[in-house]
Amino acid sequence: MVTCSHLDAIRDVQPDSLDGCPDCLAEGSQWVHLRECLSCGHVGCCDSSPRRHASAHFAATGHPIMRSFQPGEDWRWCFVDEVLV
Repeated sequence: MVTCSHLDAIRDVQPDSLDGCPDCLAEGSQWVHLRECLSCGHVGCCDSSPRRHASAHFAATGHPIMRSFQPGEDWRWCFVDEVLV
């Protein structure tokens, strides 16, 4: 069973946007679902979105864990270990 070894990267963060994916908003593109980085609070769109800004944020920063930023969802994903946290 794969487990996440990056739980120490989780911080008490505040989302950097409540209006949607700030990268999509700046580009004028659309998103499907939103994710929030648990290291810095950056909000990005999911991999089902055309621009995949949450994955791009991980690639640029190495911040490993994102949570769903969708109402009613409470799951977290570790990009490094590719496992639900």
